Amino acid sequence: MFRSASKLLQNGNQWFTVSSGNTRGARWWADREFVKNMSGKFLVPMPECEKFMKYSPSDTHWAEKVERTASNTFINFGPQHPAAHGVLRLILQLEGETVVRCDPHIGLLHRGTEKLIEYKTYTQALPYMDRLDYVSMMCNEQCYSLAVEKLLNIEVPKRGKYIRVLFAEITRILNHIMGVTTHCLDIGGMTPFFWLFEEREKLMEFYESIWKQRTVDIGVISAEDALNWGCSGVILRGSGIKWDLRKTQPYDNYEDFDFDVPIGKKGDCYDRYLCRVEEMRQSLRIIEQCLNKMPSGEVRTDDNKVCPPSREEMKTSMEALIHHFKLFSEGYQVPPGATYTAVEAPKGEFGLYMVSDGSSKPYRCKIKAPGFAHLSALDFIGRNHMLADIVAIIGTLDIVFGEVDR
Repeated sequence: MFRSASKLLQNGNQWFTVSSGNTRGARWWADREFVKNMSGKFLVPMPECEKFMKYSPSDTHWAEKVERTASNTFINFGPQHPAAHGVLRLILQLEGETVVRCDPHIGLLHRGTEKLIEYKTYTQALPYMDRLDYVSMMCNEQCYSLAVEKLLNIEVPKRGKYIRVLFAEITRILNHIMGVTTHCLDIGGMTPFFWLFEEREKLMEFYESIWKQRTVDIGVISAEDALNWGCSGVILRGSGIKWDLRKTQPYDNYEDFDFDVPIGKKGDCYDRYLCRVEEMRQSLRIIEQCLNKMPSGEVRTDDNKVCPPSREEMKTSMEALIHHFKLFSEGYQVPPGATYTAVEAPKGEFGLYMVSDGSSKPYRCKIKAPGFAHLSALDFIGRNHMLADIVAIIGTLDIVFGEVDR
């Protein structure tokens, strides 16, 4: 140590000064951590410092033991991260590369949607549904419409229900394509992002082995834990529970269609991926049946106090013109009552608890977003996994922060 030094001074916790011929008399200022660690007497194995050699290793005066405690590392994941699926911030506690604790911080996209709805008419509040899960807009609107129809005690014509089912399943396919392809991109599979839409069978030949290494036995959640954490949709079915509101609590004539509900075995990332791919096939079955069985007739109710009259009627009927004006200026009156309505959205059970006080504006509209429950379980699912696996787990949870933060 400092073999070229001719003089070594130490003065308690003060700075060291080393002067040497090779350094041309330059002064070396040690950093504070070095001074703290090297405070007290220590050995310098150089011939010039023979006076230090008289101390034996057993002499605690110069060889004091240093007790150190190792602590875990805390890092920030997001909110500006390409794999965060929005504005997700995670505080990860790492032990090496293993995640010991995962603390999600939400609210960065909070807009006060539920409170804003209370100041809008029922018609004006509908667009807020599009801004929740902005990848599955039609399903959110479907849930809102069903809730209002329950309060109004209105029955939509069968053709209108079939059209709803048609667009709900198209939305499901669009959502799953987005979820699966972006998940591939997150864990390093760039090619599937471009090829998945048209040549899936060719795709399996060159990415299946790497894909399975990143997804099999990663992010496992058992059926019991999935229920306890309030999971729904693909997360719940991937753990082996056959629960789909389209089958268990049919709405909009879903009982008229024949389709299967895919479930997983182990509840890992790979099972959730397979469930989404199979659900796209089942959605295509429903769409085909929907087009073949599409009934004729009206698509909406004939009550002009709820639905606006046609342009032809407004040109010939003063009553229809008045209804149109009052509908868009004041809105329609909804009888007092409360209802909870849920649909099987692509990401899980999307529900609305709506309360009416008899006016044209909702008294309360509580939104139950599936992504909120799934994100709350991220700490449980991701515990004791590697840091790189957290990206894969977030991808299979399929989180959109428009509905989480609301």
